[in-house]
Amino acid sequence: MADPVFLITGASSGIGAATARAAASAGYRVVLAARSTATLTQLAAELGGDDRALVVTCDVTAWDDQQAMVKLALDHFGQLDVVFANAGLGRGRSFLSGTPERMRAMVLTNVLGPALTIRAALEALRESNGHLLLTGSVAGRRALPGSLYSATKFAVTGMAESARQELNGSGVRVTLISPGQTETPLFEDQVEWRLQSDDIARAVLWAVSQPPHVDVNEILIRPTAQDG
Repeated sequence: MADPVFLITGASSGIGAATARAAASAGYRVVLAARSTATLTQLAAELGGDDRALVVTCDVTAWDDQQAMVKLALDHFGQLDVVFANAGLGRGRSFLSGTPERMRAMVLTNVLGPALTIRAALEALRESNGHLLLTGSVAGRRALPGSLYSATKFAVTGMAESARQELNGSGVRVTLISPGQTETPLFEDQVEWRLQSDDIARAVLWAVSQPPHVDVNEILIRPTAQDG
């Protein structure tokens, strides 16, 4: 059989790019999706070129883009085995920070985005008995002061469980990846003790490497220095 196919949204940097590298090293062909494709093109070349990596321009808030992403993946590779809804936006911890436009973009990206990814990829995952993963957050388990981002990740936590229940018995597994503080471009205030994107990528690959009858529903991963 052909090597399995691993699709990642938000693949241009951070957790998405690290997961793409880890998946490629594990033998997956990869579909790299993001709004900007300049960085993705370089990453795809690093991961083996057209035979091993497909670059797709996708705004996850746009249904037409999501449909086109899945169609291009299936046309190019013939199957989808893992879909990682990872694209996300962050903002400051105050309802007075940023602009209303940024707030709107974050809600659409972090909540509507993964919901549309699920909708677009669901039938392909059913056909392959595949694996759906969503990027949540520790912030989706406990509210943070003034954090609309936290509220969006609470929504993703619920979405993962809703998807699991809908897919129960179908052969499709669902995993919520909930990182603690991680060194990614999503947030500007970085500190030395945070997790690295590679740490999250290893957790993702561990979840998808389990036997087909094992469904790891959530991985909560914090740096040892994080107190909450």
